[in-house]
Amino acid sequence: MAHTLVAAFQNQERAREAVRQLEAQGFGDDNVSLITPDDRHHRQGDDHGGRQDSVVDGTAWGAGIGGAAGLLAAAGAIAIPGIGPLLAAGPLAAALTGATAGGLAGAFMDMGIPAASTKRYEDELKHGHSVVTVQGDGEKMETARSVVQAQGAHDVEMD
Repeated sequence: MAHTLVAAFQNQERAREAVRQLEAQGFGDDNVSLITPDDRHHRQGDDHGGRQDSVVDGTAWGAGIGGAAGLLAAAGAIAIPGIGPLLAAGPLAAALTGATAGGLAGAFMDMGIPAASTKRYEDELKHGHSVVTVQGDGEKMETARSVVQAQGAHDVEMD
């Protein structure tokens, strides 16, 4: 039976390291998603942030965190009303393509995350935190839980 694990991280680098470690444990790009606030323009003082630039920057960001296997090489920039600009990779990114208001909650629910939890993870993103999701079955999911906890996830839920 397939399960979904969701983990929130206050530190974006720790979330990226969790993704790297999940990759090392055999989880592929069809099992792992990362969604994180896209604050590159605010950090760098870049106020032009056009969509084309964001997608190019997002792809470079994904390639930088994906490692040799390129797990997150297809990361792209998206904007969710009420949350703001995000970088997303993995199955969750595909679900968010063209998302409108409520799109993030719907994408989370489509992955098996209970409706009661979706608001909590949306709030995590609003507060600048990152969210990692992992889908899989069996004992491998306990490995995923161990990996995200070892990297400092502060809110871990598995269905």
